[in-house]
Amino acid sequence: MTDSPEPITIRNIDIPFWRIVAILIKWSIAAIPAMIVIAVLSTLIFGILVLGLDVSEMVPTPPAQ
Repeated sequence: MTDSPEPITIRNIDIPFWRIVAILIKWSIAAIPAMIVIAVLSTLIFGILVLGLDVSEMVPTPPAQ
């Protein structure tokens, strides 16, 4: 017996078409909450970075009369 494994080649996978369609639909449905989580996290991070700065220094004050 040798220590190195023999290479394996997969030549055919028999999966019914409708099973693949069902898997892709499940992935699409699962992507919706994932995108919502990503949107919320990116909004929070952006808000912390932008609002974490002192915004009052960026807004020009009206001239004194």
